[in-house]
Order: sequence, then C-alpha cells, then structure tokens
Amino acid sequence: MWRVYAILSAFFASLTAIFAKIGITGMNSNLVTAIRSVIILLAVWGIVLARSKYKGIPGIDL
Repeated sequence: MWRVYAILSAFFASLTAIFAKIGITGMNSNLVTAIRSVIILLAVWGIVLARSKYKGIPGIDL
C-alpha cells in the first residue's frame, strides 16, 4: 500500500510544480498556498473515506 501513497505523493508534488510554472503569476502567494492546502485536504479526506477509516473518529478523546 505504501507504493500507492508514494505514487500519489509524487503525482501531487508534480502538480504543484506544474501549477507554479504555468502561471499563477499575479495572484497573492497566500491565496495560492490556501488553495493548494484545500486541494491536499480534499485528497487526504478522499483517502480516509475510501479506506472507511472515518468510523474511528467518534473514538478520539479530546
């Protein structure tokens, strides 16, 4: 399973580089960082939902 995560990591790293190259010029760097963070957050939640690991959330002690 770690190989899948490694491939996904490389894929998202390449997207970051591509987006930086193709011209997010003229945009606020904080906004671009926030957008990238939201995309990563959605990808991580996609993994959690795909593996049905969300069922453990109620068991977390805060």
